[in-house]
Amino acid sequence: MRVVYAGTPEFARVALERLHAAGFDIPLVLTQPDRPAGRGMKLQASPVKQFALEHGITVAQPHGLRLDGKYPEDAAIARAALEAARPDVIVVAAYGLILPQWVLDLPRLGCLNIHASLLPRWRGAAPIHRAIEAGDTETGVTIMQMDAALDTGDMLLVERLPIVASDTTASLHDKLAELGGRMIVDVLRRTAGDGLKPEPQPAEGVTYAHKIEKQEAAVDWSLSATVIERRIRAFNPFPGAATAWQGESIKLWRGHAEEHRSSGQTPGSVLAVGPDGITVQCGQGALRLTELQRAGGKRLPAGDFLRGFDVPVGAALGA
Repeated sequence: MRVVYAGTPEFARVALERLHAAGFDIPLVLTQPDRPAGRGMKLQASPVKQFALEHGITVAQPHGLRLDGKYPEDAAIARAALEAARPDVIVVAAYGLILPQWVLDLPRLGCLNIHASLLPRWRGAAPIHRAIEAGDTETGVTIMQMDAALDTGDMLLVERLPIVASDTTASLHDKLAELGGRMIVDVLRRTAGDGLKPEPQPAEGVTYAHKIEKQEAAVDWSLSATVIERRIRAFNPFPGAATAWQGESIKLWRGHAEEHRSSGQTPGSVLAVGPDGITVQCGQGALRLTELQRAGGKRLPAGDFLRGFDVPVGAALGA
């Protein structure tokens, strides 16, 4: 089976590695163009491109795939490369470009997507973040037969995974990446044999995981401690929940909701300070912050953070 792979970030690299290790013939990889990153803003190859080059796999990086779109020359070059690759199937994971109909129609087995949610819940760009933010108790991976709409295709295989109280987007990402890599190998092996029966997605329970925006990072202390704790976990590592004190932005990496009956304190008021954390009044309950970071500094446990930055009881965070 000839497998063309389309993906960009680390989540996608894991599945590509599993397909390569399983012995599938991968004649071509599609990934996003190199982007500036890091303090020097130098162009950096995606994790998928790095893996492909290390293993001698041909790479194409079109800015677009629509022949009538903004980058028709890129699309034409990509089409020639795809046709030359003669894929039996195209596997897609967090690629970053919408596949037009000509791509969907090209391989004889169509295009399969590795999606990090239990479809139809959390269609869209940020399913891991939104599942944690919403307080979901489980998530999973869906291997889906792609169609022209956004994450609406028939399901080939679904596996569930619990979301534990300590999970952040970073930790859940790694678990789901491993699960997705194992599942896509299983699906392709079974497709080469007896095959899998596609099942339509349920009509009920559709939600959309909208892209994470940087402005979501600012903590709204009027929300409940439980909601803020979930957002801290959901926005770790990106964009990182943040609050302000004395004109300086402070990243909040870990916190724990605590029961607390307000005695009139304004949300954002610091209630207690100690080596085990900084306790802050919320709209409902209180949040004990246990890992923080100053701009340009390192992530530190609360006790170490407080040795270099004074946050007194009564301070109004977010002001």
